Amino acid sequence: MHLADTGWQALWPPAAVWRAYLLGWVPLATVYMVAAETDGDWLRGFDLWSALHGTGRNLGPAFVLLIAVWPYSGWMERRQFSPLRLMVNHGGMALVFSWSWHALIYAVIWASQGLEQAERARANWFIWQTMWGMMLYWAAAGGFTAYRAVQRARLEAAASAQAQALLARTELAALRNKLNPHFLFNTLHSIIALTRKDAGQAEQALLVFSDMLRYVLDTEKAGRDQVPLQQELDFTRAYLDLEALRLGHRLQVRWEVDDAALGLPVPALSVQPLVENSIKHAFNPRSAPGLLRITVLRDDGARQLRLRITDDGPGCAPATLASASGLGLRTVQRRLTLEHGSRGGLRISTAPGAGFSAEITLPIDPADADSRAETPAP
Repeated sequence: MHLADTGWQALWPPAAVWRAYLLGWVPLATVYMVAAETDGDWLRGFDLWSALHGTGRNLGPAFVLLIAVWPYSGWMERRQFSPLRLMVNHGGMALVFSWSWHALIYAVIWASQGLEQAERARANWFIWQTMWGMMLYWAAAGGFTAYRAVQRARLEAAASAQAQALLARTELAALRNKLNPHFLFNTLHSIIALTRKDAGQAEQALLVFSDMLRYVLDTEKAGRDQVPLQQELDFTRAYLDLEALRLGHRLQVRWEVDDAALGLPVPALSVQPLVENSIKHAFNPRSAPGLLRITVLRDDGARQLRLRITDDGPGCAPATLASASGLGLRTVQRRLTLEHGSRGGLRISTAPGAGFSAEITLPIDPADADSRAETPAP
């Protein structure tokens, strides 16, 4: 949609355009007053009233006529003319404006000073008036077009940001919805098997599983995207506890967490998808034990929070990772980009035989600089 399509703005410029238009005329009119009144002789007396009268008579018609360029340029944009046709149309209209301007000056001088003075002005000014008129027209047309282009770019950028945010929210909702059935079969199967061996441990596993589901539902119900790191890590620990029922001794986890970072806000469901990726690719395919390392570092010097998930699994080729269809990593990366731009992100490193490493970098807001782990786990 073009900016000129929006109602009254198609015919009448908005206030911002009027301000820029008036501001652009101030230096032009000032220079014209000085040049016309002194006529190159700086020792000649300057009559302000005479200068204002002459400037108003000669530039006033141009000031009024050039406003018509606003609806005309908008009409051509709506018609989506080719660049060549735009140039031809504007060139023709520049001539029309120049001659109309000259004709109005001629009429004003004739009415106020007589036909003889008007004829003298017409003969002396015609060529120069045409040249200056075309230059003024092109300046106005370029300015109006540039304003529309900037406004259109802003609207498109805002629409794109809204679309990206909506996509991220949709993917996050899909991630939440995926969590329930994703864990349900494997976890309940493990718990059923556990009831035959240790009913007490099976009951504890069910409680852990219910806490995980409550965390997912609570963040969705409250519409929360940011949670304390403590809660996100507790959720991830619960996930690993349930996976340990199935993987047993194959899953070895090492936690290296800076306690000073536990109160800092992080995106909900941002750590668990990275851990799930390692479980899926490093532990599920093999029977040998593996090591999963979860590291949290608070860098006050760089005002950054770093969360690193690494495993010693088989890894994969970068091209294989790029073509993967999973939601987890892509959703985390998109959310970080939308929330923090270049100040935060997700960096992934992997290669065949080299394991998998995923690191989240988040900026530490000064308001959160003294946060501590005082928030209870969900």
